[in-house]
Amino acid sequence: MDQSVIEGVPGRYWHRLEDGRVQCDLCPRYCKLHEGQRGLCFVRARQNDQILLTTYGRSSGFCIDPIEKKPLNHFLPGTPVLSFGTAGCNLTCKFCQNWDISKARALDRIQDRASPEAIAQAAVKSGCRSVAFTYNDPVIFLEYAVDVAQACRARGIKTVAVSAGYIAREPRTEFFRHMDAANIDLKGFTEGFYKTLCSGKLDPVLETLEYLEHETDVWFEITTLLIPGENDACEEIEAESRWVMEHLGPDVPLHFTAFHPDWKMMETPATPPATLKMARRIALEAGLHYVYTGNIHDGAGQSTYCQGCGAILIGRDWYDLTAWNLSADGRCVDCGAACAGVFDAGHGTWGRRRQSITVPAFR
Repeated sequence: MDQSVIEGVPGRYWHRLEDGRVQCDLCPRYCKLHEGQRGLCFVRARQNDQILLTTYGRSSGFCIDPIEKKPLNHFLPGTPVLSFGTAGCNLTCKFCQNWDISKARALDRIQDRASPEAIAQAAVKSGCRSVAFTYNDPVIFLEYAVDVAQACRARGIKTVAVSAGYIAREPRTEFFRHMDAANIDLKGFTEGFYKTLCSGKLDPVLETLEYLEHETDVWFEITTLLIPGENDACEEIEAESRWVMEHLGPDVPLHFTAFHPDWKMMETPATPPATLKMARRIALEAGLHYVYTGNIHDGAGQSTYCQGCGAILIGRDWYDLTAWNLSADGRCVDCGAACAGVFDAGHGTWGRRRQSITVPAFR
């Protein structure tokens, strides 16, 4: 137990228990805290009989990325997105590929400080069409993310949540009300996978996906990192693909991406490209329209095809766009069939660049 003084802004989702503890109601963990204790995420803590967010206004750094890196293939393709995260996470994935940020337990890891207004202004000044909450899960810094999203929306900037979708029902409604797009990390498709490798549960993530599809206008895509021997069996990929088809529909893009050894799974081999291509084939056979491979070089598996005539609508080479055959209203120029997504009349030209950016600090 840490009895030192904890600094932060008041959190919105918690309540007191009869035994004197305070329960955080932000995510399905429902951490029950004594005075001075932190939740598993580390960044939400009890101080003076309330829950504080200790990372408000603090970031592990700002970068401009291609929107395809989130990954989002059907949301303003080719455009730059101002990306940032804070620290901590409410899952404990042994394969985390941003572990130095998400597993940080010292707030000196997040030295950059910026107000919501400064972030929105930086996005406008740098020519970014959107701001992404990424690198660690924005669910755990909900109050900061929502304030940034409001500042961005006031300036015509879109917001993107890159999240595992591990959030409770009431905060989920508030959080996604302020988002324009999301990529949800569906880490596996068995309770055993979530329990053993993430210390979480599958059902809350599926509930978030259904909520996004049926109760919001948020454009969202799904990513599954395929880990050899853990979640890459044909049967599991088939089950996931069928679930997406039956519960979300054929137009939700699904990305299968390659694992590389990291964090606590250094002995697990990288995902073979053949596994990703097999998964893509299974998902397409299940009826999904837009299925992609990621973290490998695969132009065919990363391009977007027309569901009417099979023509390439958006060609891709990693994060570079190599072809664009969409009309101003998002239709195939050959046959007129609509492509699901959020598109401008043309496409951006940011490409695969990654550029660091400085956002003015709090004064």
